[in-house]
Amino acid sequence: MAGHCEQENAITCLIREAQEEAGLHIERQDVELVHVVHHVDKAGDRPRMGLFFRARAWSREPKLREPDKCTEWKFWDPAALPDDLVPYTRVAIAKIRSGELYSETDWPA
Repeated sequence: MAGHCEQENAITCLIREAQEEAGLHIERQDVELVHVVHHVDKAGDRPRMGLFFRARAWSREPKLREPDKCTEWKFWDPAALPDDLVPYTRVAIAKIRSGELYSETDWPA
């Protein structure tokens, strides 16, 4: 799930986006920050910070609410992720698995 904060803090944004994009209900106390990635999508783009949160609990089953942005909701084995995963997300997942809180990707040399 990804989104832009709309005059709200990051956890409130996560909770809203989970509801809008997947129909999930997440409580604030069930959320923990697990990684931050500072990335540039392509040369000349503005840098972005991606905050990756883990929801320890949620209610409802995920629903495909934005089929123009997402093809399916599926739980993947982190060691066997799909080929078309967003590159900085792949990096973040690897870093989360190794216990690293911060990474940088795609910065021009």
